[in-house]
Amino acid sequence: MDPWTFYDITHRDLVLCNPTSVGKLDEVIGLLDLPPEPSVLDIACGKGEPLVRMAETYGGAAGAGFHGVGVDLSPFCVAQLRASAAERVPNAAIEALEMDGAAYRATAGAFDLACCLGASWVFGGYRETLRALTATVRPGGLVLVGEPFWQSEPDPAYLAWAGLRDDSFLSHAGNVERGAAEGLTPLLAITSDTNDWDRYETFQWRAAARYAAATPDDPDVPGLLDRVGRSRHEYLTWGRATLGWSLYLFALPG
Repeated sequence: MDPWTFYDITHRDLVLCNPTSVGKLDEVIGLLDLPPEPSVLDIACGKGEPLVRMAETYGGAAGAGFHGVGVDLSPFCVAQLRASAAERVPNAAIEALEMDGAAYRATAGAFDLACCLGASWVFGGYRETLRALTATVRPGGLVLVGEPFWQSEPDPAYLAWAGLRDDSFLSHAGNVERGAAEGLTPLLAITSDTNDWDRYETFQWRAAARYAAATPDDPDVPGLLDRVGRSRHEYLTWGRATLGWSLYLFALPG
């Protein structure tokens, strides 16, 4: 099963493709203080829900005056963004691009806000993501990143199972300070709790089980269930107590 089909199946019941709750996302969106007719870039935008919600909040009638660019490699996610934007904010100017986010080239300073929520691997790491996003926003603009962090020292067995290193992520404080070290001003750090994580993980179990029950003859089902089972073991054995997640909002000094 190709990765985008896998993620489409496992994430189909989730509004957001990361362990942030809708309530926390809406809180952050409400605190962005974007200017009139804002321009927003979202790299690895997933289904595009953050962009659409920003257009609903900061656009005029049906998103009028809002300009957004959503970039994602998944054809399923790009199609969902286009459908959601057409239905909910038809007057917004939202581009949905099916491509590698690292290959997207923006004019320096073109955006009021640049986001990457949970996909710093696109740019090769958290620091590189901060730098890439910062290059696209105007002076006084905003950078919003969703990033994991170590809540506690990871068990070596966890690292081996997940294919991670102890330097794969920073601490929560480290994520904030890394932004400051890049010349950004930390504004917000809204952290997910265990319920947010449980919802994100277990909705994937449920979606995979329902797909397997509905399509028992699909030859990819055994691989799908094996992969979800390994992820479940990883989460319950180590990840739930070890890995955190937060939305980090920074400002580029004007």
